[in-house]
Amino acid sequence: MNPLTLTVVLIVLAAGYAQLNVLQPECDSPEAEEAALVAQDYLNAQHTHGYKYALNRIEDIKILTKPDGDNTYVVEVDLLETDCHVLDPTPVANCTVRPKVLTAVEGDCDVVLKRVGGALAVTAFKCKTEESTEDLCVGCPSLLPLNDTRALDFVHASLATFNNITVNVTYALLEVGRMSTQIVSGGPRYLAEYVVAEANCTNDACVPLTAAMATHGICIAKGLSAAHTVDCKMFPIMVPPQDANSTGAPNVSAGIHVHTHSLSRKHGLRHHKLTSLHDPHVTGLLSAESAESAEVVPVVAVDASFAPVAPTADTTSSSEVSVSLEKSVKLLKRDVSAADATVPNTVATDPILLIPRCPGRVRYF
Repeated sequence: MNPLTLTVVLIVLAAGYAQLNVLQPECDSPEAEEAALVAQDYLNAQHTHGYKYALNRIEDIKILTKPDGDNTYVVEVDLLETDCHVLDPTPVANCTVRPKVLTAVEGDCDVVLKRVGGALAVTAFKCKTEESTEDLCVGCPSLLPLNDTRALDFVHASLATFNNITVNVTYALLEVGRMSTQIVSGGPRYLAEYVVAEANCTNDACVPLTAAMATHGICIAKGLSAAHTVDCKMFPIMVPPQDANSTGAPNVSAGIHVHTHSLSRKHGLRHHKLTSLHDPHVTGLLSAESAESAEVVPVVAVDASFAPVAPTADTTSSSEVSVSLEKSVKLLKRDVSAADATVPNTVATDPILLIPRCPGRVRYF
């Protein structure tokens, strides 16, 4: 490449970087909290099976700003499963996070948002959902696969018990939320959570009514197949607005399917996962850390005001510089002006000045 061409390329690159500025606010700042809660509500609105998730911690946040005010937020959040089903209209702030001893389920999500008309809107996300294996005790209830035959027999037996005590109403099984077992004298003791809907029955064949017509609820059954208790909490179904960023409950007829003895493909799992990927524009801003698979190649956005440290010829390759660039950005606090030149070097290495801005506080565990 001749000197003139190289100069032109450098000018173009410099002009491009000059248009982009990367801000890194504190993870516990109001701006980060706003973006994280919008992400939480959006993810819950897209989640049509299982339970709502609550924000546990903000792991990281970057804001890519442009002179025209087109700001993009990239936030990484840690979410925890609650005991509120997605059909339950209870606000997630009022739901109880499952403790570790009952096998907590964690969602690690990277979410891309843009500010549109003064409000944040989600444009892409990627999530990984997994069980927490911490604080599990010997003899405590353990989760079962959602297609466990004996546990499903227990679910149907407990639902029959509930239907026998209801008056003029029959309920059908919509979805199994959780099933666990505990070994006790007399055989395995089951704990099951499942969603039911009011049904229209003809000759012992029951079909759930549509979302607008039926009463829905979640049942918790405990005990043995031959001796158990069952308690059901009924709640109204809210028809969600058409806005894609709505936090309303999803439409049952569209999102929840009926489970009988034929099982869906999702039921090899022991819990319901968050939607793993939504990136229609292939933004390249999603971290690989929260990926269920390597479907998106992460791209690190760099602030032009931060310059990487030049490598020495014998220790650092150009690829190593690109990998470590983001880390150097996080540690660099400010430029040193001429007036600061007399400040002793000990100030720059004071541990107090290197307190990390992220991750943020832990809300639950």
